[in-house]
Amino acid sequence: MSSENHPLHAGAPNNLDKANQAKSIATTTEQTTTPTQPQPQPQAHTGPKKRGSGKASARTRAREFAVQALYQFIVGKNVPGDVDQFTRGLSGFNKADSVHYDLLLYGIAEQAVALDALIEPLLDRPFAEISPIERSVMWIGAYELKHCVDVPCKVVINECIELAKEFGGTDGHKYVNAVLNGLAHQLRAAEMQRG
Repeated sequence: MSSENHPLHAGAPNNLDKANQAKSIATTTEQTTTPTQPQPQPQAHTGPKKRGSGKASARTRAREFAVQALYQFIVGKNVPGDVDQFTRGLSGFNKADSVHYDLLLYGIAEQAVALDALIEPLLDRPFAEISPIERSVMWIGAYELKHCVDVPCKVVINECIELAKEFGGTDGHKYVNAVLNGLAHQLRAAEMQRG
């Protein structure tokens, strides 16, 4: 089922087709040059993460792997297909929601400029001063707020805060929270008013 027809992702671009095309091209095309090696992971998460009373959900894991993939996309300037191939090989990926991961990686890579345009007015500093981890997390939050209307905005924000705590700097989660809260008021005003 393509993401356009997926009932949980209204308005999301058809990223699964692109994901499948990228994988097909990567596996069938002989390359004459050595591809850029993916950058080291910022703190690879391989075991189950406990939040509250149990293990991380498949969607939470998808977001965790998406942060790592987007980090490679930003820092290593790797193409999404190469990043995807590398990330799927990491321990624990089989427990992630791969459909949601595909939507995040390919959707964000495709819409990075538009997402930056949404986020930038809420920043108090230039993007060059934002860590790649916090930028990746803000991209995930902005993308989900805009395209994954099945996920309540408070869940999006809380998941992103947890990602920033796990992978980011000491107080990066506070910055992510402030930016995504502002963005949620813009993109989902009615939902934010309902509380």
